[in-house]
Amino acid sequence: MTMEQSLLTELKNALIAEKNQLEGELQHIAKKSGTQGDYETTFPENLGGHDEENATEVEQYADNLAVEASLETQLKDVLDALQKMDAGTYGIDENTGDAITIDRLKAYPAARANIIK
Repeated sequence: MTMEQSLLTELKNALIAEKNQLEGELQHIAKKSGTQGDYETTFPENLGGHDEENATEVEQYADNLAVEASLETQLKDVLDALQKMDAGTYGIDENTGDAITIDRLKAYPAARANIIK
């Protein structure tokens, strides 16, 4: 699919902005591992002096693990889309090999397919 350069630039800027936002959100609950786009949820080092405080911190850690996984998945999609742009394969449906519609890409620049199954 041939895409106008102005549209490609607009979508790339949207992806970069989303990448920065996701990385910022991840840094609040996790630290970077050695791999790009991979984070490790941090556990509070100062456990409270009471069982209730400890339980709350463990619960928060468990919640952060789920949030981390979701944010990492989103970040992976964004990083993959940026890599596809560099490779010249951006905008191709991974399931069918057809072009992803412009409307779909504008709505979600990291789209991997036309339709979510």
